[in-house]
Amino acid sequence: MASSSGTSGRQILPLLDRYILRQLLIALLALTGGATALIWLTQSLHFVSMVVQHGLSLRVFIQLTSLMLPSFIAVILPITTFLVVLFTYQRMVGDRELTVMRAAGRSPLELARPGLLCAFFSVILCYVLTLWLAPVSYHAFHRYEFQIRNRMAAFLLQDGVFTSLSNDMTVYVRGRTSDGQLHGVLVEDDRDPDSHTTILAERGTMVVVNDQPRVVLYDGSREEIDRHTGRLNVLTFGRNTIDLTSSRQHNHEDRDPDEMSLRELFHPDPHEVSERDRGKNIVVGWRRLTSPLTALSFAMIGLVTVLRGAFSRHGNITRPLIAILTVVGLLAISLMLQNLAGRHLALVPLIWLEAILPAVVCAAMLFLEQWTGTVRQTAPTSVPSAGAAR
Repeated sequence: MASSSGTSGRQILPLLDRYILRQLLIALLALTGGATALIWLTQSLHFVSMVVQHGLSLRVFIQLTSLMLPSFIAVILPITTFLVVLFTYQRMVGDRELTVMRAAGRSPLELARPGLLCAFFSVILCYVLTLWLAPVSYHAFHRYEFQIRNRMAAFLLQDGVFTSLSNDMTVYVRGRTSDGQLHGVLVEDDRDPDSHTTILAERGTMVVVNDQPRVVLYDGSREEIDRHTGRLNVLTFGRNTIDLTSSRQHNHEDRDPDEMSLRELFHPDPHEVSERDRGKNIVVGWRRLTSPLTALSFAMIGLVTVLRGAFSRHGNITRPLIAILTVVGLLAISLMLQNLAGRHLALVPLIWLEAILPAVVCAAMLFLEQWTGTVRQTAPTSVPSAGAAR
């Protein structure tokens, strides 16, 4: 007996807690992985056209789209945590496991402890994703996509094919040698809205300057039509360099708020972020700090749904349905508050309130009686009845 008590004392968690927590974590991994794979598949369809047009390999396609996974996981993890806690505990109710645990004298806090540990794990993981991994991966994704659109496509010109590098530029190459020389080059350039330009050259070569693709053309002509006068201007040249980026105003990488750090969101560079978008960036920063806490709030809603009130012998679909509708309502309120706070920064505290208040209310509903000591009279009576049953 002494050795048994010593062994149990050295255990970090009781056996029942480890049993429930193991089920929660396995279900959380399976559900989050499945949902992430589904979202990744649907979002990847947007890049199929780019892959087909630019002739990219499957490896490049997977590398590009995989960089979006941390952002997907950060968004869906609070929702999957709620679903896992709700339906795992609901299944234990149907199997009478929670009924036996309650009859054995376990308090609501002890029953909810595995679900809370699972929720805290999700909160920590969400903070790692939202504050570090998701911005870093999205920055890499944005940069990779930029290079594919403006650099790789230019180097993947096919012989005898009109290649659309963008909506306003088309390049044709009659032939290409093994050393990279281009022969019979035609470029249709409509980037300038006031003129339509056609460039013909006998030969050319590809170069990269400041990570921007350019083609150096030799022995050719430049034909330009002025849209206002309709006049055709012809210029012959011995050597000419053309920038092949998609547009003149996109010679730099536009930064997205999702790839900025917290410091950059709260103290943006005025050269990168306009005054009109400053409020939106600040809201994105506060959302990164508050969204992981919703995993705890949603899990508490699931715990209250199952653990509070009388256990139904035949099950009850009403309470899980109400819990799901509550979470959907909180998600809608969160989106509404983010949009409003982007225009009125004084509403930012409401974002914190929406993320934390449900957890506080649910904790009071579930644990207040135990904290005030009102359940201490009822707990001893359940233990003898369980012993009598044995």
